[in-house]
Amino acid sequence: MYRVIKVLNNNGILAFDMDKNREVIFLGNGAGFGKKTGERFSQIKGTSSYAAEPRGDAGSALKAVNGMDPVFLEVTGKIIDEAEKRFQNVNRDVLLPLADHIALAVQRAREGKEFPNPFNQDIRAMFPQEYLAAEQGKQMIEEATGQRLSEDETGLITLHIHAALSDENVEESLMAARLVKVSVEMIEEGLHVKLKPDSLSYNRLVSHVRYMIFRIMREEQVSLDLEDYAKESFPLSYSLAEQICTRLERELKKKIRREEIGFLGIHIERVARM
Repeated sequence: MYRVIKVLNNNGILAFDMDKNREVIFLGNGAGFGKKTGERFSQIKGTSSYAAEPRGDAGSALKAVNGMDPVFLEVTGKIIDEAEKRFQNVNRDVLLPLADHIALAVQRAREGKEFPNPFNQDIRAMFPQEYLAAEQGKQMIEEATGQRLSEDETGLITLHIHAALSDENVEESLMAARLVKVSVEMIEEGLHVKLKPDSLSYNRLVSHVRYMIFRIMREEQVSLDLEDYAKESFPLSYSLAEQICTRLERELKKKIRREEIGFLGIHIERVARM
């Protein structure tokens, strides 16, 4: 059983799930039509429901929707629905954070103050499928609001979509993208090469560095120890891997296992032999 907290418009309501003790947003044609605050109901046919807040954060959902044009909730709901067609196990809890981000992005674009995203290319390489979903979402935002968002915003929306598919939050993914960019730039400088962002070697390298960074964050370890092999066979690439890992240790404030250095050295050597 649900109780209406606030009618957003004819197509949306914020309700309290009395069985699960949480706030929920219902979106869909006619979802809010004829509804009144305090009214109880069981279900609304033809609508989609989204968790409106983390448990224990009472009142935040109402505060959020009070300050937001419902059009942003509606288009975000559609983006999530489309993501569910592309991926499995999409966490619908991202509705409010993503809607809030989109609302601010549209406002910034209208004011000519768009937020620069220097990690956009790295995000695209790290999360290619999520990036495609974000591109589709950006088109939906333009259709709903009349405002075209920049390519940089595609990367930021990508991080929210990725957060809905994994246990990584947006802040972790953005930090990883920044550190991937730093690592790739150090490799390019050390090898005196410039990798093409759309090349297979670039995407393989980004993928490895990304997973390495998340292993370091979670203090996991690789199952294969190739440190001695890399150190003896590719001393220059191994030395560069050491420099990168020293930088990552400083940034992440975590100790990096020697196995990771060897593994990274092998990937650097592959780039060196291109």
